Amino acid sequence: MAKLRLFLVATAVVSLSACLDTDLERGLAGAAVGAVIADATGGNVVNGVLIGGAIGATCDGYTRACN
Repeated sequence: MAKLRLFLVATAVVSLSACLDTDLERGLAGAAVGAVIADATGGNVVNGVLIGGAIGATCDGYTRACN
């Protein structure tokens, strides 16, 4: 179940990140999406924020969608 949550957060963040300009904006969006997904799936919201924020802030390093 944890892998599914991580996959959902990563997919949502990468999908939304192309609309944002800076790493900070992408990190904040990722944190928000991570929190919502974690809450909706019954997971730990703090972990969702941390994972989503980290993925959002660093997504330009591993995908062209953020550039």
